[in-house]
Amino acid sequence: MGGHEAIDELLAEAGVDGLRLRGALALLSGGRWWTLSDLVRETATPRRTIESLLRVLPLEHSGDRVRIPMDQVNRFNAGVEPEISDLGNPVSEMVPEHAETLARLERLIAEAPRGRHALDHVSATAETVLRRALLLGRRFWLPGARLLCVGDHDLTSLAVRMVHPEVEVAVADIDDRILEFIDAQDLGVRTRWADLRLGLPPSLRGWADLAITDPPYTPEGIGLFAARAAEGLRDRERGRILVAYGASERTPMLALKVQKALVDLNLLHEAIFPHFNRYHGAEAIGSAADLYVLRPTTKTWPAIAARLDRLATAIYTQGPQAVESAPAGRPDRAGGAAGPGADSAADSAADSAAEEAAVTAFGPGLLAGDWPRGLLPQVPRTRLATLLAKPYAADPERVAIAVPAGLEAALPRLLLATRARHVRVLLAAPVAGLPALATLLAPVYELTAEGRVLDAVRLAPPEGGPDRIIRAILDSAHGKLANTWREALTRPDLTTTPGLTKRQARAAVEEAAPWAGDATPLELPLHRLTQMAAEITAPTPA
Repeated sequence: MGGHEAIDELLAEAGVDGLRLRGALALLSGGRWWTLSDLVRETATPRRTIESLLRVLPLEHSGDRVRIPMDQVNRFNAGVEPEISDLGNPVSEMVPEHAETLARLERLIAEAPRGRHALDHVSATAETVLRRALLLGRRFWLPGARLLCVGDHDLTSLAVRMVHPEVEVAVADIDDRILEFIDAQDLGVRTRWADLRLGLPPSLRGWADLAITDPPYTPEGIGLFAARAAEGLRDRERGRILVAYGASERTPMLALKVQKALVDLNLLHEAIFPHFNRYHGAEAIGSAADLYVLRPTTKTWPAIAARLDRLATAIYTQGPQAVESAPAGRPDRAGGAAGPGADSAADSAADSAAEEAAVTAFGPGLLAGDWPRGLLPQVPRTRLATLLAKPYAADPERVAIAVPAGLEAALPRLLLATRARHVRVLLAAPVAGLPALATLLAPVYELTAEGRVLDAVRLAPPEGGPDRIIRAILDSAHGKLANTWREALTRPDLTTTPGLTKRQARAAVEEAAPWAGDATPLELPLHRLTQMAAEITAPTPA
């Protein structure tokens, strides 16, 4: 069958979905050279579909770029304009007015920390995050509004602050690198660390009018991020949640499962803008995702409570907390799985026996995390999320914490969340970055590690001076940092100088840490804790 006949068959097979293929033909016939990735992103068509088209076309090549030879373009006239439909992009005409902002966003995205595959990071294009900001302004009244970005590897928070400086913006993200990068831009974004499987930061619950998220594209990930976004809304009747989600046209059942996860939360679908979001990567889904506009209903809140009660740690498409690895792998300490690279059954059993012996010999007064049921049945237990949410009522001398694969970023927060004199942590792999962790926690703990076991022994508090203030703050990790700091400055027994008045202490903290707000140490990015210590120990100007 000749090339033209093969193309006709391909287009006929596509049926009503053939418009994007015809758009790709028009682009290839326009004289411009195209890479495969650019064609995928421009047409929002899965890579496999574009590849099937390129296989049946007569093409000329220039490196990794292709086009239809100019002497054959009329033969393959697709009968459509090269521009792809903007039905899913109601703000396209506004983009040229913000060329300077777009250029700045392109630089920031290029400079930002690289994405982590285990967190399903794929960068949105600069134009996408600009369009998100523009759409918010076209759809909602923004003066005085608050926007919560539930995860923000795409830097949507920065785009919104550039376009709408009147909007208060906060970010909750698991990646300390991203939070530090956002803070470095000094655009007034409130940053908070959060592993959403363990909860939304207390200072962001009921805080926002609008929430936006580009979550892991699994039903579990979408359901969790949407639920946490809803928890962040302060108006349960008029708040909105914007969710980016894309699936290949080849896998409609996956898209249905994701949409069902949103329906199960009783969220009203007000709008879906098709292919609104474009990405550098994610070619299996056409480097594109729809943008959902969702509104909570009165039935959303009990549905969220039920959803979070059965929370799973496996929410990603890859890495140690991938959904697909959970059934096959060895269960981890939080109900997930060790994944395809898990040890053999014999090695796993030996490791488990050795770990349980180490914990039994340790003699903990509390087990935090998911431990085997038969292990120390008389010892009280608590969830990791509960440990982070509030101080434990009792005051055990020793606490054992199980941290599963994929939750390592919570480790410094979990150690600060307990007041035990000795904490033993069981990790899924040997602790990484021990020197940096030891430096961060040096005001509180002495750390030692052997294999997958980390021991943290609480140090005696300093008698006074700046180090005593830092220790007082970190010892009250569930309390608001600014409050603890101010109180410490008013106590002569904690300082080497006479205590300040409450007004002086308040002014001193606001000047030193305007970013503190009502955050607790547990929800601050790690660079803020380091900055706090530097501010406290800095010499007082004469």
